[in-house]
Amino acid sequence: MSIWVSILFILITIVLFLGMRSLYNRVRNPVFNPVATTTLVLIIGLMVSDISYDTYMLGGWWIQELLGPAVVALAYPLYYQRKKILRYRFPLFVGLLSGISIGIISGLLYVKAATLSPAYSASFLPKSVTSPIAMDIAAITGGIPSLAAALVILSGIIGAVFGPMLMKRMGVSHYLGVGVALGCAAHGIGTAKAMEYGEEEAAFSSISMTLSALIYALVLPITIQYLL
Repeated sequence: MSIWVSILFILITIVLFLGMRSLYNRVRNPVFNPVATTTLVLIIGLMVSDISYDTYMLGGWWIQELLGPAVVALAYPLYYQRKKILRYRFPLFVGLLSGISIGIISGLLYVKAATLSPAYSASFLPKSVTSPIAMDIAAITGGIPSLAAALVILSGIIGAVFGPMLMKRMGVSHYLGVGVALGCAAHGIGTAKAMEYGEEEAAFSSISMTLSALIYALVLPITIQYLL
């Protein structure tokens, strides 16, 4: 029985995402980001039908497992654009350093101002890295891995929806700036958005997402231990 339930939820999720992506391609409004709209419809559907998250994840788990191969596949634009990445290595480093610093400092200021508990703080601070790494950071620092994963998804959706609007208003149009901003702030979801701009943006977003995740994994546990 569980096999058929798994297949059903896999099909529902895939069909729903394809439908939302088709809608997004027609309207081209960032508010209709397919990840955001699919997530929203799924949440409403589960609540209305009184289906538990654990039941849904019988099938959703298989889709979640594809996150790893999807991240590995981002190596293609990195390799193809390697010459440009090497040429812009200094501004790339500056952009990464700025993005990571802003992410950590703004996160610390928020958890202090909101007087969050240590567990919630440790779950909130890894919001700008990919879900697997954020969950690991939360686990080793006393946070709640499932909450960290949810906040990562929320952060990515917000970055993918409002990031392009903000960059347009600020006049950021170079592929380096667009890629680094989306990769640092919105990780995998932001990188998917960067692919809509072009291969250069996708490459810089991919390397920014990867390097920032590595740096966060090294820095955040120490930061949480001594500053919270």
